[in-house]
Amino acid sequence: MSFHDAKTRWQADRAAFAARGAVLADVVAYMTPEMRSNFGLAMDAVPAALTAPNSGVPAYLNTLVDPEIFEILFAPNNATKIMKEVKKGTWLDETAVFPTVEHTGEVSSYGDWNTNGRAGVNSNWPARQAYLFQTMKIYGERELERAGLARINWVAEVDKAAATVMKKFENLGYMFGVAGLQNYGLTNDPNLNAAISPATKAAGNGNVWIYSGAVNATANEIYSDIQALFILLVTQTQGLVDAKSSMVLTMSPTLETALTTTNSFNVSVNDLLKKNFPSLRIETAVQFGALSAANPQGVAAGNLMQLMVESVEGQDTGYCAYNEKMRSHAVIKLHSSFEQKLTGGIWGTVIRQPFAIAQMIGL
Repeated sequence: MSFHDAKTRWQADRAAFAARGAVLADVVAYMTPEMRSNFGLAMDAVPAALTAPNSGVPAYLNTLVDPEIFEILFAPNNATKIMKEVKKGTWLDETAVFPTVEHTGEVSSYGDWNTNGRAGVNSNWPARQAYLFQTMKIYGERELERAGLARINWVAEVDKAAATVMKKFENLGYMFGVAGLQNYGLTNDPNLNAAISPATKAAGNGNVWIYSGAVNATANEIYSDIQALFILLVTQTQGLVDAKSSMVLTMSPTLETALTTTNSFNVSVNDLLKKNFPSLRIETAVQFGALSAANPQGVAAGNLMQLMVESVEGQDTGYCAYNEKMRSHAVIKLHSSFEQKLTGGIWGTVIRQPFAIAQMIGL
C-alpha cells in the first residue's frame, strides 16, 4: 500500500472513529499495516547502543612525527686535543718498544799519556702493550623496514652508534689506559711524577676551587695554585721550560669556570694567565673531574689538574697512540638479518718525557 493510499484510508478511519466519539485531530503520522506489524519501529525510546561510547578517532591520526631527528649528546672526546694522535704499527703488533738513549761519561785531568775519562751511551726500551677491542653492528630486515616507516635510516644510525662507541672507548683508553696491560693513560701513567696538593684556601672546604656549586677560592688563590704547578714544572725540567714555552693546562670543564673569577682590580685569572704565559692553552675533559655518580669516568682522588709542555728540545712530550682506528670486517647475511664486526686498537697515551708534566690533585 502506498503512502497516499494509507493517508486516504486513515482519513476514512478517523471519520469513523469520530462518529464513535474518538477524536484524533492531532494525529499526523500515517503508517501502513505492514509498518504497524513491525515492532522494531517503535519510536517512543532510543534503543541501547551496542558499541563502546566514543566520539574521537585513533590517536595516531592526530599524532605528529617530527621529521627532524635529534641525537642524544655525549661529553666530548678531548684526549686528542690535549696531545696529538699518531698511528703506531698495525693490528698484528701486540707489543711496542720505544727506545731511549742517554748520553753518559766523565772527564779527567789531561796528561799526554793519560787515557782517563770516557763517553758512553745508555739505552732503554720502555714497552707498551696493545689492546684490541670490537663491537658488532646487528640489524634485521623487518627492523629496517619498520624504522623506515618513521623515516629513520636505521643502517646509518647503527653505523653512527658503532663509531660513537668505539671513539668513546678509545678516548677513555687515552685517558686511563687498560688495566692488566702495560697500557696507560694521560692521568695514570706510573712514570709521572707525584701530584702536589693545592694551597690552603681562606674559605676552607677542602681547599677546592668549586664547592657546592660556587667558587670557593679567590682569584689570587686560584692563580697561585697554577703558579705553583708552573714552578714544579720548571723544577722538574731543570730550566728547559720557561714562561714562554708552549704549554697545555688541563682540568675539568667545571674547574675551568673558576678561571673567570676576578680579583680586587677586576682582573680575572684568565687575564693573568694570558699575560704571564703567552703560549699557554687550556683544554678540558670530564675525566679530570672528581669521581662521582654524575661523573663515573672521573679521578677517585679528586679533581686533577695538569700542566705540560708540548715538546722539549724538539721532542714531543707524548702522544695518543693507536694501531687500528677502525677495521670493518665483512658484512654477514643471515636468514633475515645482517651482522658486521668492527675492530680498533690502542697503545694508550705514550708519555715519552714524564718530567715535562706537572700535576695537582684535590682541587
